[in-house]
Amino acid sequence: MNPLDLQFPDHFESHRLLIRCPRPGDGRAVHEAVCETLTELRAWPASLPWAVFEPSVEASENYCQQGHEAFAARRDLPLLLFHKDSGALVGASGLHRMDWAQRRFEVGYWCRRSMQGQGYITEAVQAIAAFAENTLAAQRVECFTDVRNVASRRVAESAGFVLESIQTRLSPQGGEIQACVYVRVR
Repeated sequence: MNPLDLQFPDHFESHRLLIRCPRPGDGRAVHEAVCETLTELRAWPASLPWAVFEPSVEASENYCQQGHEAFAARRDLPLLLFHKDSGALVGASGLHRMDWAQRRFEVGYWCRRSMQGQGYITEAVQAIAAFAENTLAAQRVECFTDVRNVASRRVAESAGFVLESIQTRLSPQGGEIQACVYVRVR
């Protein structure tokens, strides 16, 4: 199955959010959200290894350009989350580590500090999982989170994912972490 043959939109909406692939020019908004939230992001280096590096507008813009290209090529489906009313960047998510033949996807997410605790990420993950299931015919959507990341676990559970297992995984730094595997299966 060639994912390039699939036609699907690069954006969709939830109740409060515009969810779309990154575009050239989004780098400054991404950089501002990352800088605002860097302490929280760096608490989870196994899940967010990119956050250990010092952010720059240039690196954020490169991420947006590369993310746009990856989305078009169906190699990765990064998504930015914008508040529909204010236009503010709420955070980022996406469908990653895709197995198109098996229709298996992994969802990841983070939320900028000033938007946390308002249900935006749960809303986004619900919408993204529904997009994967209804538009991409996903048979399995997975979410991996550090067992200690209670907020992330709560998002997965609130978005309809079920805890399948807890696994020992290697972190990018070489240590071991306990990771929860949450799934939505058709």
